[in-house]
Amino acid sequence: MPKQVDHRERREAIAHALWRVVEQQGWPRATMREVAREADVSLGQLQHYFSSRAAMLTFAMEFAAEQTSDRVARALTGVAQPPHPRDVLRVVLTEMLPLHPDARATSRMNAAYVLEALHDPELREVAGVGLREGRDLVERLIREAMADGHISADRDLAIETDLVLSLTGFTPLLELGVIEPQAALAAIDQHLDRLFSPAS
Repeated sequence: MPKQVDHRERREAIAHALWRVVEQQGWPRATMREVAREADVSLGQLQHYFSSRAAMLTFAMEFAAEQTSDRVARALTGVAQPPHPRDVLRVVLTEMLPLHPDARATSRMNAAYVLEALHDPELREVAGVGLREGRDLVERLIREAMADGHISADRDLAIETDLVLSLTGFTPLLELGVIEPQAALAAIDQHLDRLFSPAS
């Protein structure tokens, strides 16, 4: 009896292959032919799952977002329960930075996706939706922390949300060796300490 092919599993395997190519060679070399070679499938097989490079990239980014969410969920099991909102924000931020191999792969995919989206209106729209959802999540966490008295109610919700998100800007500094991981973590901790400090 022929083996049943798990299409989701095959798509995820191709996404992982795309991540490896981007991480090792850069986005410009991530052609469909090169990704097929890395995934050990024929170009025709790859095109059966993804009709274009953009479609492959979009799926890979959606899968990367799922993987990041899974890493956040796993990390939160290691903190006090229920987790303090400061701990949640710290985990979310650190899992978005290239501080370990899995996060580094998804971080580089994010960079490739943003660059591609700048020149592709369809990708730009999809990328914008994802980024807005991420911002909404951070805003909701901060709003709830303010409502529960963990963050001073006189803080500006929108500004505090944007400041927290700006900490993900450490990515290129880390990738290019301008700063060390401990410096990024120290800055994140100091910012969160200030955010969660009582009103003066």
